[in-house]
Amino acid sequence: MITKNIWSNMAVENLERTTKFYTQIGFKPNGTPSKELTSFLAGANNFVMHFFLKEHLQPANKGPLAEPKNGNEIIFTIGAESKNEVDDWAKKVEGAGGLLVSQPEEFGKGYYGFVFADPDGHRFNVFFM
Repeated sequence: MITKNIWSNMAVENLERTTKFYTQIGFKPNGTPSKELTSFLAGANNFVMHFFLKEHLQPANKGPLAEPKNGNEIIFTIGAESKNEVDDWAKKVEGAGGLLVSQPEEFGKGYYGFVFADPDGHRFNVFFM
């Protein structure tokens, strides 16, 4: 079987806050936000990231949703072109209201990056390798 498309659907508490955060860190809007959803395109391949209000996503999930602030549901990794770009991402994320879980640092030979959480607790790595 060939996968036609793949995208993420993530639960959030506040669409306005989510839209503002991801716009501020430079993600490209994917259409106009609705009452239940805000969506962005990420990376050179335009990976689609949907953010639904929790109450809208819960029924489709057929079970409890993970609470991202209590653990990692998934960690997305953003590839940076340089150490300076990693540092720029950290400043941009913090300025937009994200939480720096770790400061930019060396992670073994040839790895430089940091971890952040968005306002709902969804975690991302930003790495230069």
